Amino acid sequence: MEGERRLSNDYDLITIGGGSGGLAAAQRAAEYGRKVAVIERGPLGGTCVNVGCVPEKIMWEAAGLAHTAEYARDYGFAAEDATHDWLALKEKRDAYIQRLNGIYATNLDRRNIDCISGTAVLQDAHTVSVDGKTVTADDIIIATGGMPIVPDIPGAGLGMTSDGFFEMKQRPQRIAIVGSGYIAVELAGMLRALGSEVSVFVRYDSVLRSFDELMQACVVEALESDGIELHRYAVPKSLAAEDGGLFLGTQNLHRHGPFDALIWAIGRAPLSHDIGLEAAGVGCNRQGFVVTDKYQRTTVDNIYAIGDVTGRVALTPVAIAAGRRLSDRIYGGMVDRHLNCENVPSVVFTHPPLGTCGLTERQARDTFGDDIKVYVSEFVPLFNSMTRHRLKSRMKLITAGAEEKVVGIHLFGLGSDEMLQGFAVAMLMGATKKDFDDTVAIHPTSAEELVTMR
Repeated sequence: MEGERRLSNDYDLITIGGGSGGLAAAQRAAEYGRKVAVIERGPLGGTCVNVGCVPEKIMWEAAGLAHTAEYARDYGFAAEDATHDWLALKEKRDAYIQRLNGIYATNLDRRNIDCISGTAVLQDAHTVSVDGKTVTADDIIIATGGMPIVPDIPGAGLGMTSDGFFEMKQRPQRIAIVGSGYIAVELAGMLRALGSEVSVFVRYDSVLRSFDELMQACVVEALESDGIELHRYAVPKSLAAEDGGLFLGTQNLHRHGPFDALIWAIGRAPLSHDIGLEAAGVGCNRQGFVVTDKYQRTTVDNIYAIGDVTGRVALTPVAIAAGRRLSDRIYGGMVDRHLNCENVPSVVFTHPPLGTCGLTERQARDTFGDDIKVYVSEFVPLFNSMTRHRLKSRMKLITAGAEEKVVGIHLFGLGSDEMLQGFAVAMLMGATKKDFDDTVAIHPTSAEELVTMR
């Protein structure tokens, strides 16, 4: 039975991985009075805190200030060109991350959770080896996360991944970014705003190809209007260092460069190798992602997996929610508690940001056929009514059925990142277009467009 402790084991729960998901599960289990250990070979906080969401958002804020400085003249400020000190920001950002690492350690200590530093390898379903020493647990959670992918092409090692981006002590003047997902478009916008010449290389004809087509078009327009070169159908073939910099060869026989640096942003692979999954009997799919059911159970009854290592929605809040719900179920008596991965809101920190929740228009048509209605709003936000750069905001609501239940919300424009959270709550509760229509608008805001669409 889940949650029962065998006295022969050292712990009720061991989480392999001290990132967002592993920490969330461990701390919730400790709140239920369980004896818990977290095993982590690197700094606490995982990808998000150390080389992901948190430092990336700091860089996005810096890039936003660069845009604001540009717009200040349009509001009557006699602003001079500001010089940005990349190294000073990096050092301050790194110090902040180190403080967060310490806060995580303090939180574990406060809950009497043992933090074991080292590389964990499963020996069997209840035993974990950590650099030669063994510990045992009734339950084990695999929360090892993922790592950036580097292509298997000549010279690939001359480039860096997103991890390397956070190590840079100076901003490259000419940089190539290969990829079309979150990381690629976010880093491109940040670097361009802070003064770099940026070229983005994508495999197909667009970016963010899993997003609604309107949102894809908005991001492409924003990138190109900021002066970022977008190279379509550019599949990397080689990377070479020559006099003057790096040169990227693509399968269409083009040669691009020179660049001072190149970032591979072509996806992430699960950190599931060499951790003893076979010895414990834990199954993976062809891509190496740990196979789980909706309750996060693996092919072994007492071993669970959460977060990026499972190949599900690769977002920090998803890993946190999955971890907490898992501990609620196995230690808190909530017998059917699990994470529903439908209608997960997410934001891409482009300039301006993009927010989305629910089905794209194409997905809605595949699901409901012609029984959908689509509402679209396009406008210049009040802030940009005073600026020379008048990039429009765009919003899309997708409804289904006779009651017009809202099944998709897609936002692009200033404030989209903050306004989506509340609307996602309404959507999760089953809000209809009438509910939106009956809500009194807050004027003048961009958010009011969502409750005034016709």
